[in-house]
Amino acid sequence: MMAAAIVPDVVLDTLGLFCPIPIILTARRIKQMAPGQTLEVRSDDEGMKKDVTEWCRMTGHDLLDVMQHDRVITAYIRK
Repeated sequence: MMAAAIVPDVVLDTLGLFCPIPIILTARRIKQMAPGQTLEVRSDDEGMKKDVTEWCRMTGHDLLDVMQHDRVITAYIRK
C-alpha cells in the first residue's frame, strides 16, 4: 500500500527517542486504539525499521508501510 493513500487515525511522534522507547510507546498507544484503526509512528531511530517490522510480526498487527525521508522513519500500523 502506498503511504500517500494511508490516512492515520492517530499520529505518534517519537522523534529524538531511541530504542526501546519508540516501540514501547507504540505498544502503549496501539492498545488504546480500536481494531481496524491505523497508527502513524514517526521516529529518527535507525533501529525503528527493523524493530517495528519484528514487533508487528510478533503482535499480529498489520505493518502497512515503512518509509524513510532524510532521517525520519514513518511507519503505518493497522491494529
